[in-house]
Amino acid sequence: MGSSNYSTRWTDQRGKRQVRIANCSGFKADPGYHMRYQAELGDVDFITGDYLAEVNIAENAQAHAAGNHPGWEKTAWDGIEQSIDILHEKRIKVVVNGGAHNPKGLAEKIQELVTSKGYNLKVAYVQGDNLYEEMKDIREKGLPPHLDSDNSDVTIADHALDLIEKDDKPIVSANVYLGAREIVRGLEEGADIIIAGRVADASPVIGAAWYWHSWNDTDYDCLAGALIAGHLIECSGYVTGSNFAGFYEYPLDDLYDITFGIAEVERDGTSVITKHDAKNGFVTEDTVKCQFLYELQGNIYLNSDVKAILDDVQVKAEGKNRIRIWGIKGAPPPPTTKLAIFYQAGYQSEIVVNATGYATQEKFDLWERMLKYGLKRLNLLDKFDILEFQRLGVPEPNPRSQLRSTSSCRIFAEASDPNVNLGLASVLSEFGMQHYSGFHCTADLRTAVPRSYISYFPAIYPQSSLTTSINILEPSTSPNALQTRSIRTTPPPKFEELAKRQNYETSNAVEISSFGPTTRARLGDIVLARSGDKGGNANIGFFIPTALPSSYPQSSVIYTEAWDWLRTFLTIPKLKELFGESWSDKFHVERVEFPKIYAVHFVVYGVLGRGVSGSSRLDAFAKGMGDWLRDVVVDVPTKFIDGRQKKAESGRYAAGRQTVLVGHRL
Repeated sequence: MGSSNYSTRWTDQRGKRQVRIANCSGFKADPGYHMRYQAELGDVDFITGDYLAEVNIAENAQAHAAGNHPGWEKTAWDGIEQSIDILHEKRIKVVVNGGAHNPKGLAEKIQELVTSKGYNLKVAYVQGDNLYEEMKDIREKGLPPHLDSDNSDVTIADHALDLIEKDDKPIVSANVYLGAREIVRGLEEGADIIIAGRVADASPVIGAAWYWHSWNDTDYDCLAGALIAGHLIECSGYVTGSNFAGFYEYPLDDLYDITFGIAEVERDGTSVITKHDAKNGFVTEDTVKCQFLYELQGNIYLNSDVKAILDDVQVKAEGKNRIRIWGIKGAPPPPTTKLAIFYQAGYQSEIVVNATGYATQEKFDLWERMLKYGLKRLNLLDKFDILEFQRLGVPEPNPRSQLRSTSSCRIFAEASDPNVNLGLASVLSEFGMQHYSGFHCTADLRTAVPRSYISYFPAIYPQSSLTTSINILEPSTSPNALQTRSIRTTPPPKFEELAKRQNYETSNAVEISSFGPTTRARLGDIVLARSGDKGGNANIGFFIPTALPSSYPQSSVIYTEAWDWLRTFLTIPKLKELFGESWSDKFHVERVEFPKIYAVHFVVYGVLGRGVSGSSRLDAFAKGMGDWLRDVVVDVPTKFIDGRQKKAESGRYAAGRQTVLVGHRL
């Protein structure tokens, strides 16, 4: 598709070829130039952007209500402002959720820009996700069901019900996750730029593909394919080299200043994931598999318009930076959608102190005992919602520097009353000169002063109870005035109740001894992984990498055998064993397999507490959980290690170890 075809794409090309959808954001911090990159570096039909993590809207809700914040994400505006000339020239349509708490406000600001440029671009915005008015009196009206309430095996996190059981936890924000129906209607009405608030992360991509191919709302296989295409490109550069478990096999300079992903979605919903040739980054079978496994919740991926059934997913390279994904099946959506409720939960304090070298564990034992003694004397020890003394790192034996000999203790405290946290600060001061030998910290302990925090309650809400619309802005005959044409949208025509989530060990397990002699190696010497959060739950996907060296004899046979080993070895009890001291019987695990991409996937319920900003975990979003578990040493069949390229004492690959087996290549 050359530049001469830009003006005819919507009349002559729509629906006759794949639609090219480029994503420009996966988080509010992604700079506006990523939208401009996607517009100027190659041909695309749509640019989508996902600017909202679960907590974004809540962070700015009160400031917006007080008139101190516009309510929308400033980086989304930055992208539009940088790209508007190219969008007009190339007739590229834009669908983003950067409207956050105030999609109308951002749409009107964009319309002012369009009008000032004299461009014939139509701007629209989505409404219906904001349920704050309905939820703000939740103690009187009742609390919607928890997202995991239908799973009897799951223990809801401590203090998760504080927002209804205590009267000092006011609601800050409440937004449902909308689907693509409003987006599709807006595009049908001629919109060129659509601003949404809390739509599901993949909904802009679904909407673009749905409109382009003129699908029906019951074309579930097609919609499901677009849902997974959106899932793959929604997270900034996660599919083009960022957050990639095998990054160390690539030149480090290839892993920044990258361009983000593009999905070419076919009429049948299958897609090719690619990127512009310009800038850095790469798309491989393994980057696509990593992103596919990110933030899943089993073998069913839910959206307000469709649920995607993932068991038979397949991934295959078609050329450089071109990876096809197919095998996704669709089914009617559930009758409910996710509702993210945030509330003022109380106050947090966080203090990190260091210890060096000899008797480190005893030093931290002394520190914890001393502070708990002081808190108990003040009658405060049992007043905390959470009080944890977390030990970070292990000093290096025979250290080569003081830094290698130093580790930390992180005190994390949450309480409803700030005076409880202030009591912790006073104890720190009281015993300031009664510390262990070599006590030091990296700051002046300002984080000991309590700060308010918001916490998260994930709920479900009936789709049939929503009032949603697409709103088209049209210039008025009056100077500097706009007219809005509001069009109500309707729920999906058919719902399907959710069945109990699948949870199983492997079928036809192979006798582990049949793989021959074993050697002690890190799990990551065999597999790649990706992990992430779903509220208070973490997901972790492990898979046998695709790349095979041509020099390795019978590599395809070894590859299949490695999968047989992984699915047999990586059971639920084995995962609990890998967790070691981090395991709690309060957690619940579900396990499924994706055999055609050689992946085992787990959801660990409850491991992140209340999740998001209320979690006490250092890794509150479970981003590092997969790499931690890959570093655990297990018994690995020697034949899976032999023949790999080995990098001994080679700078970043050795990373202080005697030998690192590099390549995850079988």
